Amino acid sequence: MAARGGDGQRRGGGRPLPPSARGPPVHNKPGPRFEPVDREKTCPLLLRVFTKVGGHHNQAKFAVRGKEPKDEVQIYTWMDATLRELTDLVKEVAPEARRRDALLSFAFVYPIKTGHFTVKEVGKTFSYPNARRPDDGSKALGTLSFEIGDYLDVAIL
Repeated sequence: MAARGGDGQRRGGGRPLPPSARGPPVHNKPGPRFEPVDREKTCPLLLRVFTKVGGHHNQAKFAVRGKEPKDEVQIYTWMDATLRELTDLVKEVAPEARRRDALLSFAFVYPIKTGHFTVKEVGKTFSYPNARRPDDGSKALGTLSFEIGDYLDVAIL
């Protein structure tokens, strides 16, 4: 039976169909607002990056200030830097990251209330991305809840 007068579809008995099971979209809480940085006018931040082949560093490696892992790279960057930009910078200093099949896993290292450090994975990128295997390269530090002073641990897998 055809719908009449804009009432929507009707069953054979003339009653309207129930609302769609999908219903209106559910709006989650919006994440933190993040706006791009004017890199010409904004001073960059110092990002301490620690790389390791095979996996992330253990959080115990960051327990004593001044005795962090030795494989450190210091990068000046901005809060809108993407994981793809950071991947390209890591590839410049870590030959293992240049492998065609290399996967880079990014984790923030930061202190928690107890004073100990924690390692939290935030994304993965391929050394050489393509459309068949999407990655997290477009995510920016600011959208991942990075705070100035956090370290970045990069596992080259």
